[in-house]
Amino acid sequence: MSNPWNERYSTEEYVYGESPNVFFANQLIKLQPSTLLLPCEGEGRNAVFAAKHGWQVLAFDGSEVGRSKALQLAAKNNVIFDYQIADATTVKYAPSSLDVVAFIYAHFPPSIRQTIHKNAIEWLKPGGKIILEAFNPLQLNNSSGGPKDLAMLYTVAMLEEDFTGLHFELLETLETTLAEGKYHEGKADVIRMVGTKLK
Repeated sequence: MSNPWNERYSTEEYVYGESPNVFFANQLIKLQPSTLLLPCEGEGRNAVFAAKHGWQVLAFDGSEVGRSKALQLAAKNNVIFDYQIADATTVKYAPSSLDVVAFIYAHFPPSIRQTIHKNAIEWLKPGGKIILEAFNPLQLNNSSGGPKDLAMLYTVAMLEEDFTGLHFELLETLETTLAEGKYHEGKADVIRMVGTKLK
């Protein structure tokens, strides 16, 4: 397999677990269920959680193996969602059509990161939210996952620039402990963001 994510996901186990990201789940349950997009959704753990809580879930990823496992997990949990194979730089959704976009450990190189983040703002309805959890540069000192390229780790200043036009309800870095399958396990330095589109 030429796709490294296909290779990572080509095991029977769910390599990031079957439970949702804790921060994502905690933020989502505060909101009235509506339309949610999950970019880079992998094996489907967050999509399944959202669908079980009444959300209309759209998801995409570049990994066919990830999508297959996500649909298996959906069937196991008796939920359905729309999961496309797509490239984050070219995927299209209608402007002002989504209530929430959640980037959960969706790390992009600088050459495409801003474009993807700006697109997400365009897809949001006024009053819609972006939820994000990712690794910050201190994660290079840890063995709990994430890119080993400093340019792909996110800072507060970086996200403030990318998401101009949002009202930030939360934007912080912190140390936490991950227990999300074998690739996200242990002490981690993360960044968390919740922002609302004003207009």
